[in-house]
Amino acid sequence: MEGCWTLLLFLGAYLVLLAAETRLITGKGIYTNTWAVHIEVGAEEAERIAHKHGFISHGQVFGDYYHFQHRGVVRRSLSGHRGVHVRLHAEPQVIWAEQQIAKRRHKRDIHIEPTDPKFSQQWYLVYLNVKEAWAQGFTGRGVVVTILDDGIEKDHPDLARNYDPDASYDVNDRDPDPQPRYTQLNDNRHGTRCAGEVAAAANNGVCGVGVAYNAKIGGVRMLDGEVTDVVEAQSLSLNSQHIHIYSASWGPEDDGKTVDGPAKLAKEAFLQGVTEGRGGLGSIFVWASGNGGRERDSCNCDGYTNSIYTLSISSTTQYGNVPWYSEACSSTLATTYSSGNLNEKQIVTTDLRKKCTDSHTGTSASAPLAAGIIALALEANMNLTWRDMQHLVVRTSRPAHLITNDWRTNGVGELH
Repeated sequence: MEGCWTLLLFLGAYLVLLAAETRLITGKGIYTNTWAVHIEVGAEEAERIAHKHGFISHGQVFGDYYHFQHRGVVRRSLSGHRGVHVRLHAEPQVIWAEQQIAKRRHKRDIHIEPTDPKFSQQWYLVYLNVKEAWAQGFTGRGVVVTILDDGIEKDHPDLARNYDPDASYDVNDRDPDPQPRYTQLNDNRHGTRCAGEVAAAANNGVCGVGVAYNAKIGGVRMLDGEVTDVVEAQSLSLNSQHIHIYSASWGPEDDGKTVDGPAKLAKEAFLQGVTEGRGGLGSIFVWASGNGGRERDSCNCDGYTNSIYTLSISSTTQYGNVPWYSEACSSTLATTYSSGNLNEKQIVTTDLRKKCTDSHTGTSASAPLAAGIIALALEANMNLTWRDMQHLVVRTSRPAHLITNDWRTNGVGELH
């Protein structure tokens, strides 16, 4: 479908709420791979029974109640594991046992809209339904996002509160500090701008707010120097048990002539990320689809955006138009907002030298918005795999506010 705009508008609240409400499919809940077990004959016997049936005992809950985990049972399921449950109950010493169900609980605080001076100019947050997700209590807390770019200004007053050194590194200079290199032209502002879209702090009197304003944000400085396969692989694989989401707004030249993509090590880093990252749930890679529309570039020829391991994100404008820089290709999975014509607003975010800007542009601005929405969804359900997230993005995206005359319905009834 190379000639078709395969774009879907990303609606934040729908994604987050579907992530949180998975248990409504059955009306019961999500079964975990843990059991509460009542055994009155002591901890040593509880350990023996756990080992006999393939459990790991995590010790006492209190009194004679114990917490067992079975590594051979999936971590989340819509149905209970009857076989394991029956065998455990057959033990004479087991008085009671129950497979644990993940419950949804809300913090009973009151959501108040951010008071940041530029918040009223962040028009796209309304259209993305982000405010509705905030009202449900989801602000990115507990989720870690890293921006792979030219560094981030970690001491920026709107980023410092959420900055995470464990999610950051300077691959270019091989040191832990991702602070960008300052130049007269501010060439290295890109990563700082992307970071603010995700996790600029709320209610601090500075600039605007990030989509996931309580998420932790890190940065990898890797574009301010020679970019090799080693540099990319190190960046893509940084601390993958700690970082949940990697956001990248770069790729090969968008000149309509270049066909390029990840080399051997970067390919291995992608594969290792989705198979081993986040404790086996898989790292989530969000990628900007490219800005080569005017040159008739195709993101199908970009091996990063067309990878099955990335969530490729394109742009629509304030008035719902396909922007002049947007690339038409089947690898694009979803769309968020960004800049357009001169009469259309751009994106508000943090800027270099502790400043604020209202002129972040291109698909570079769209991908971090998507990363922020995904962070909200992960807070709602941290057990989502990387493939779950791709399915949720497709199922919760809508064609509203995206004006083009070539929408088509595919075989499963989805518009593209």
